[in-house]
Amino acid sequence: MTRALYSLCGADEGRFFSPHCWKAVMALAHKGLDFEEIPTTYAGIREIGGGVSSTLPVLDDNGRLISDSFAIALYLEESYPERPSLFNGEGGRALSRIVEGYSQMIIHPAIMRIALLDIHAILDEGDKAYFRQSREVRLGKPLEVFAADSEAEKAAFGAKLEPLRHMLKFQPFVGGQSPLFADYIVFGALQWLRVSAGLAMLTADDPVVAWFERCLDLHESRGRTVTAA
Repeated sequence: MTRALYSLCGADEGRFFSPHCWKAVMALAHKGLDFEEIPTTYAGIREIGGGVSSTLPVLDDNGRLISDSFAIALYLEESYPERPSLFNGEGGRALSRIVEGYSQMIIHPAIMRIALLDIHAILDEGDKAYFRQSREVRLGKPLEVFAADSEAEKAAFGAKLEPLRHMLKFQPFVGGQSPLFADYIVFGALQWLRVSAGLAMLTADDPVVAWFERCLDLHESRGRTVTAA
């Protein structure tokens, strides 16, 4: 059986930093499925499956290509129902959607301001021009201007995690007593920050840090990143 996950990397092929790819990695590991993680630069995305997707991750499950981390999780849940569930039913899927919204609307923009220049710095030289041009079009300003308030964003970042902190008063994982895909959504975001710029803005006694450490200890995830800031 051949199963491959194409994941975004920088100049160091062991430095996987995409939050969405991390979600897919954790979903596959949660299901206990063997897979090869294939380091892929931005320039290499177009070579996957004849250009099947413009973004990563892409899962190749014995010739079946699936893109988008949430779509991959849904596919794994449907295709491997005998393995540990990523959602534990309809409620878990709904929970994951609202957590996805929280992560992408609140956490991701903050991480972009904090880590944008760090991400640019770790990219393969062939990707840097594309990253700068595409992000500056999207942001409407030079990277350096957008990232000028990064120190203020670092100071404010902990407050954006307060909904997660509140939940962790009652249970060890977002999914309850054990993790679900909803955990991997926020974990992916913080892993993106950790690998690109570090987590020094969070204190060691923060319940979010304890939760993140628990997630790192799942599925041998800590050892999957060769280099972390």
